[in-house]
Amino acid sequence: MSQADSNNAIIPDIQGSTDTRQLAINRVGIKDIRHPVIVKDRSDGVQHTIATFNLYVFLPHQFKGTHMSRFVKILNDHEKEITVSSFNEMLTEMAELLEAKSGNIEMRFPYFVNKKAPVSGVQSLLDYDVTLIGEINEGVTSTRIKIQVPVTSLCPCSKSISNYGAHNQRSHVTLNARMRGFIWIEEIIDLIEKQASSQLYGLLKRPDEKYVTEHAYDNPKFVEDMVRDIAGELNKDERIRQYVLESENFESIHNHSAYALIEHDKDKS
Repeated sequence: MSQADSNNAIIPDIQGSTDTRQLAINRVGIKDIRHPVIVKDRSDGVQHTIATFNLYVFLPHQFKGTHMSRFVKILNDHEKEITVSSFNEMLTEMAELLEAKSGNIEMRFPYFVNKKAPVSGVQSLLDYDVTLIGEINEGVTSTRIKIQVPVTSLCPCSKSISNYGAHNQRSHVTLNARMRGFIWIEEIIDLIEKQASSQLYGLLKRPDEKYVTEHAYDNPKFVEDMVRDIAGELNKDERIRQYVLESENFESIHNHSAYALIEHDKDKS
């Protein structure tokens, strides 16, 4: 057989063959594949970054396997700007291409914001951990955004009982939200940072360090205060329909974290 005849020969589709074990698989696909993406940036229009993707579909019991290469094709077809709309398009395309009734895509990436120090105005980048989480079921798509925002919290109790200061720590506030309508990533970051004892910066001069230290001292927050104050602001924004809000304070005087969570669904209240 010639090379041409060999290339044109019918190659069996093992993944598409029948399986007899009568066991459906809830999620099958590829995990932790990195790919360049472009996301919307409020300041510069777009931002180039590297995302880590998880892509899964539901596999009916009668099929032996799914076609893993098709997941990679979807990523290569979507190197353009990623938005909630295009993310939903990816979900629909994935379900159609893999002939699945349901599927999930998770896209996690570092998002950078250029911040000015509060006194000197010196600029530096600060990174935030952002994840887009999409699901499709019987043709209906839904998308969530998850953002982790590092901030400073200062203990009100420590401030009240101490003569020489108060203990403070870095905290991670994580918002997992379902939205209706467009919202900038920076808007969510701003909302969270304004409710912290102080926000963080990549670079500070001495006058800036003095400012943020005193600003945190003037705005003490328990972990309970943090989630309540942020939740109060989230409840005012009609674009945010449902959320899970967490705050973890990495305590500076304990070998454990302080933690609080508020969950709210406006469409059910």
